[in-house]
Amino acid sequence: MRVSRRAIIAGLGAAGLAPVLAPALVHAEQFAGTYDPKAEEVADGIWMVRGADEPIAFSNGGAIANSVIIATDDGAVVVDPGPSLSYGRAIRALAERVTGKPVVRVYVTHLHPDHSFGAGAFDARSVHALPATRHDLERDGEGFSDALFRVLADWMKGTTVVMPQGDVTAGEVVIGGRKLRLFALDGHSSGDLAILDEATGTLIGGDLVFHDRAPATPHANLDGWLTALDRLDGVPHDLVIPGHGPLDSGNAAIAQTRDWLTWIQGMLNDAVLSGKDMSEAGATPIPERFADIKVARYELQRSVSHFYPGLEAKLLPMVGN
Repeated sequence: MRVSRRAIIAGLGAAGLAPVLAPALVHAEQFAGTYDPKAEEVADGIWMVRGADEPIAFSNGGAIANSVIIATDDGAVVVDPGPSLSYGRAIRALAERVTGKPVVRVYVTHLHPDHSFGAGAFDARSVHALPATRHDLERDGEGFSDALFRVLADWMKGTTVVMPQGDVTAGEVVIGGRKLRLFALDGHSSGDLAILDEATGTLIGGDLVFHDRAPATPHANLDGWLTALDRLDGVPHDLVIPGHGPLDSGNAAIAQTRDWLTWIQGMLNDAVLSGKDMSEAGATPIPERFADIKVARYELQRSVSHFYPGLEAKLLPMVGN
């Protein structure tokens, strides 16, 4: 499949890759990297695999998203298998090691490649996602792939875009005696899957929830995202595993994500109406309450690029001919 220059640029921008393109080309020749994901058991039969709280870069191999492993009587369930074939293989081996069973189900929470491209390490029939996520991958997957190969170079060897074969619908599913409740939401993207393990009260938020790491907005609808957060906030739970950032024992991550998005939405509207250009908006002071949030300036500037042209067209319509 030929990939257009437009698709490549879109993939770079959506994944936040353009600023780190050159280092991959410099370092690829002496590549000797391997992934070494670590699993921390955060609840009975549930392990969290932490991603780096950074943008995608050659130095981290794109492994910036959290993955989750769930033990069942039939085998392991993996949620978000990571950015590449080799990372997916490492997650599969890790899941088999900690559970003592093969992987029987993989859930992809949304389209972004740091969560979805490791799916090639698993039987495609075991990979499940919302129909909207498969549609988004069909539309954008090849552009993402080309962009990641340009940035991550040899980290991406053998990686192809694998379409989820199983459709996810909202409701309860039982796998190997383990009861999971699936939520079909949107806002971070057009299809955002969240999962509740009912036995432990562990809520897996995907990229609807960020914790101590600024939210990324390349495909976001902020009003829809805030509605999704309200829905998750109303789900009884004890733990939240966010798509990025550390484990949350309560509601802090959902509240923090909502706070950041509400601030971004208001700040961007105010910046447009006050006549600021994009560079001025990107230099807006970040409130002190977000001082400990990772990559805050980086994601603020990305959000400006994602939303500013549309906001200017909406809030400052052309007058006259």
